[in-house]
Amino acid sequence: MLVLSRKSGERIRIGDNIFITVIKVSGKSIKIGIDAPPEIQIVRDELPSHSVQPKNRVRCLEHVA
Repeated sequence: MLVLSRKSGERIRIGDNIFITVIKVSGKSIKIGIDAPPEIQIVRDELPSHSVQPKNRVRCLEHVA
């Protein structure tokens, strides 16, 4: 696992076309934005993958540490 430190507004690039942006940091909570091609399914890890339909893709995830 690669662990990176980022400040609000900073981005991480994965490959050529996936970007993770730190939107907001508040206490132990961070809000991130994910820019990815439509064929990439993005799902929160706590959700079963079979319960998410492609039209319900998650574009902004909130993670609580």
